[in-house]
Amino acid sequence: MNAPLPNSAKKSFKDWQYAFTSHIRDPENVAIPDGIEERRIKIYSELFYNNVEGFISGGFPILRSLYSDDDWHLLVRDYFKNHKNHTPYFLELSQEFIEYLQHERETHDNDFPFMLELTHYEWVELALEIDETEIDYSKIDTDADLLKGHPVLSPLAWPLSYQFEVHKISPDYIPTEPSTQATHLVVYRDIKDEVRFMEINPVTARLLYLLNEDKNLSGQSALEKIADELQHSDKNAVINGGLDTLRELKERNIILGVSI
Repeated sequence: MNAPLPNSAKKSFKDWQYAFTSHIRDPENVAIPDGIEERRIKIYSELFYNNVEGFISGGFPILRSLYSDDDWHLLVRDYFKNHKNHTPYFLELSQEFIEYLQHERETHDNDFPFMLELTHYEWVELALEIDETEIDYSKIDTDADLLKGHPVLSPLAWPLSYQFEVHKISPDYIPTEPSTQATHLVVYRDIKDEVRFMEINPVTARLLYLLNEDKNLSGQSALEKIADELQHSDKNAVINGGLDTLRELKERNIILGVSI
């Protein structure tokens, strides 16, 4: 049998519900609604917060490792208190947390300058782990010439660029300034469904960008374009070096073959 609602709830269930959830979000500053035992609501408050904190910690383990316990819980509590989630799915909490950091969180003295880039990098790993994309190999020739055809980038390989060396950040390496040059990475899922990353140079990053932008561009045409952009004196050297790169990317399952 359900317990009767408090008198205040009988007058306005919505108001009572709002008061209840407001206290759950911010138990230190919002009073317990009338008619609710402190012991009981404390159980709800700790349960909700611990669930959310656990998923945030699990989704961003590197970021978590950089904070003291007190500072970390201040950060997560501020998110829990102020952010209005748009999804009920725990697996999407990482995106909600990034949304909060990007658009809602006020700057704090102990915020890391790379926080947004690091959380994006950590989110990509989770996103690729759970991505259900099925690759249609009927439109790909896995043995064709990578120069003559259009090399196909796996949908489970994401080229990324950051100002900070996000893949190196740890409690032993906490940069305070961006790198002098952008960091280019490919985060990808290999044939064993393991998420991995590969650091690439600006030329390889440009090659992947060109191939992703123009689905009719052959490997050779893309490399010739890059040679022209670099104003390289030996175009063949660029093409031969680029072919070696394409072959390595194919071995890693970043390039799947050429389109049919």
